[in-house]
Amino acid sequence: MVFGFVAASAVASDADKIVGPNACAECHKQEVEAWKGSHHFKTYREMPRNTKANEIAEKMGVRRIRTESLCATCHYTVEQKGNQKKPIAGISCESCHGGGKDWIKVHSEFSGKTILFESKAEAAARWKLSESKGMLRPRSFYLLAKNCYGCHVVPQEDLVNKGGHPAGSAFELVSWSQGEVRHSTWHSKGRDNVPASAARKRMLYLVGLGVELETGIRAIGRAKSRNLYAFEMAKRVDRARKQLAAAAKAAPNVPEIAKLVAYSYSAGLKLNNERTLTAAADGISKQLVLITEKYDGSTMSGLDGLVPGPEKYKGKVRKPDN
Repeated sequence: MVFGFVAASAVASDADKIVGPNACAECHKQEVEAWKGSHHFKTYREMPRNTKANEIAEKMGVRRIRTESLCATCHYTVEQKGNQKKPIAGISCESCHGGGKDWIKVHSEFSGKTILFESKAEAAARWKLSESKGMLRPRSFYLLAKNCYGCHVVPQEDLVNKGGHPAGSAFELVSWSQGEVRHSTWHSKGRDNVPASAARKRMLYLVGLGVELETGIRAIGRAKSRNLYAFEMAKRVDRARKQLAAAAKAAPNVPEIAKLVAYSYSAGLKLNNERTLTAAADGISKQLVLITEKYDGSTMSGLDGLVPGPEKYKGKVRKPDN
């Protein structure tokens, strides 16, 4: 079991592990083309020219948006090249799936065979080894959500209070993952960009809300001043726990949802309360991991009325080249 605090910064922040999107494009052409149509890709060129971004950078004493970690950690993919760290892309493959240096060959070698001759046992062992070396696979609901929310809920208090940066995106895991960033083309051999199944969307919705709750509670625990950052985090927590309370009613056969809500009310949303807030967040983390181990979404049809539909998806879904 894996639980507890996962670093707020993006997984791709380890420049030594980055191999770059070109390495992924060798096999994942359609997926990379979908990425190129997303805001994740465009931030590489657009952000340094953005007026608001430069105003924030100036307030924070940042001279080069692409190279200083305050901005680069979330907005860029940075690779170690010799003695220097070089920004090579916007938010790219490894920002979401982890720096690939240790796992990229393992995950693609089909146990030294071709895809037709690799047994199910060999494939399972290959994926397990890839994950142990840092790969975040689509089935890893909790870790993927932690990675997304690590940036979509801003982890630096001063960046908001001093720099004027928004405290986070209006982020929700289903509507964002099923929109312009969707690149589910591998199993159809590039013929279709397949939407998530109903069961998967239920898991994305539930785990995403839980991670938003956990992330907001931890942020309040670390906050030092009674200012905008703490207020915005409290709003996020309050909204997430209300949505989870509705989910608990909609899916009473998943008692762990009610436990998430109970943990969220177990500590006051106030400053100088880090110990109890951290304990509450740890409890939420454990329940979320338990949910991902115990359920696959197939028994959560009661959530369907709460899960965002296609009209809420973020951006335009790319159709593959055929």
